Amino acid sequence: MIQTLLIANRGEIACRIICTARALGITTVAVHSDSDRDARHVREADRAISLGGAKPADSYLRSAALIEAARASGAEAIHPGYGFVSENAGFARACEQAGLIFIGPPASAIEAMGSKSAAKALMAEAGVPLVPGYHGDEQSLQRFRAEAAHIGYPVLLKAAAGGGGKGMKVVEREADLEQALASAQREAQAAFGDARMLVEKYLLKPRHVEIQVFADQHGHCLYLNERDCSIQRRHQKVVEEAPAPGLSPEQRQAMGQAAVRAAQAIGYVGAGTVEFLLDQRGDFFFMEMNTRLQVEHPVTEAITGLDLVDWQLRIASGAPLPLSQEQVPLNGHAIEVRLYAEDPANEFLPSTGTLELYREAPPGPGRRIDSGVSEGDSISPWYDPMLGKLIAWGEDREQARRRLLAMLDETLVGGVSTNLAFLRRVLAHPAFAACELDTDFIPRHQAELLPATTDLPDSFWALAADAWLLTLPTEIRSDDPYSPWSARSGWRAGLPCTQALYLQCRNQQRRVMPGLHSRLEGNWLIADDGQRYRVLRQDRHLYLDWHGELYQLAEVDALAAAEQHQHPGDLSAPMNGSIVKLLVNPGDQVEAGATLVILEAMKMEHSIRAPQAGTVQAIYCAEGQLVSEGEPLVELGGD
Repeated sequence: MIQTLLIANRGEIACRIICTARALGITTVAVHSDSDRDARHVREADRAISLGGAKPADSYLRSAALIEAARASGAEAIHPGYGFVSENAGFARACEQAGLIFIGPPASAIEAMGSKSAAKALMAEAGVPLVPGYHGDEQSLQRFRAEAAHIGYPVLLKAAAGGGGKGMKVVEREADLEQALASAQREAQAAFGDARMLVEKYLLKPRHVEIQVFADQHGHCLYLNERDCSIQRRHQKVVEEAPAPGLSPEQRQAMGQAAVRAAQAIGYVGAGTVEFLLDQRGDFFFMEMNTRLQVEHPVTEAITGLDLVDWQLRIASGAPLPLSQEQVPLNGHAIEVRLYAEDPANEFLPSTGTLELYREAPPGPGRRIDSGVSEGDSISPWYDPMLGKLIAWGEDREQARRRLLAMLDETLVGGVSTNLAFLRRVLAHPAFAACELDTDFIPRHQAELLPATTDLPDSFWALAADAWLLTLPTEIRSDDPYSPWSARSGWRAGLPCTQALYLQCRNQQRRVMPGLHSRLEGNWLIADDGQRYRVLRQDRHLYLDWHGELYQLAEVDALAAAEQHQHPGDLSAPMNGSIVKLLVNPGDQVEAGATLVILEAMKMEHSIRAPQAGTVQAIYCAEGQLVSEGEPLVELGGD
């Protein structure tokens, strides 16, 4: 068995690997960028080595630095987790040449599946059904136009060398192809160092069902049931569950056997995932194979009772698979949600900042949390915005769903925007409860899942004012609850009680006169109608759980707020990031919705668009420049 393991990743997967390795008595070595020097995985590992830099290209993607860190620490093996170098055939080969064990498949298997185009050809030979598409080497715009016209719109552009939604664009019409292709190529180049693309028919109302496969070094391969990953935003998974609802034993067996054929066709070893699209008729089509462990592997562990990281480490050490296909368990149902630092109301844009509040749901039967952050951590713009995963298991799907809803209700995150309330709405939606799943679930139910932002009602501000006063720390204390010095009502000798608060919440401000019709019991505010609201004070902020959503409140200086002014035509950076491309110049006339600037943050591109038609008055940024959230980028004037 491996004695010392270097983990070439970060976040929750690094913490997950450390947990299993520790149980096996393996010494763990964490690597980190400059911005991750105080990260949770660094604190939990036995040893940590700095890679320098902040961007992935300057840290976690530096293959030579990872090899050197392994040598310096005496590690015998490197676990790449998922993302970064986990599907980099060159890195896997470099590990082998350095005498290190790469916890993953052979470089040849990664190469075979690393190019989606080549993978499709291999799968056709192995008898695995394919979606109609073009996977050739010619990458000209003219060729993509011709192929898309032949396939028929809508089409899906995909990065040939990667996955996870990076370099993936849906194109509804020919007029949008050129800009979508250019953007997808840039994303693919930034994420994978490879701008090659393929194009496929975009199936309507498909389900995304994937098969977990495992192979050892002795020629044995099996599948560990399937997962449904249909609930997605921006082609990235948000909710995953196992087994796939409504899948018959015959379909499970057919997809599982096809996945095993796919793995055997490339001489696979270790954990891998073969992803399929399942249409309404029950037909399935090969999409891609991820030659690594997946983010959603905990739901498979929950229904099988197996530790897949343990399997990875043992198989890499030469052990055979511990089970035969007939012995693979399938018990109950599990659902996982990904908790992201992002703003669902603003096109799911990533959110950066400090985790001023981070409280996970307490442990219990059928509950699991895989996280890579702690309260006080900084969420930077350089990496994927996932904070962690919440997983619930039940005897059946409904029990798992209700347990997960309870876990979400008990989770508190403040300081950055998150998708916590959005996840609650997804799991509570009648269509999700009824297993009406496909990859268009979120767009189809957008009105309920992403309700329009409205001004907070008077009842909210009244409750917030009470909560603010009741949770204020007091320097003058009295054991007498009836003493005026114990009151927080603005009591004054010989004058009426009065106290005005100026509070801010989600870009809204309000002057409020507290009525103090509520009382505080621990972390719960009891309103006069008997309803209970969770409240927490954290430094200068108050967090109020109002009808299932956590609101951050702060007291503002009314005079200073009145003096703040921003030109109404200013377009600012929605988050920290770097300017990828400027598409306009001063003096240009633009239409409403036109893309002005492309910003890259957290490995994704985000378009800054004109809110109305007008003239570009000034540009305050340059290509390659790093910008901070709120920094002006473009000034747009009226016609």
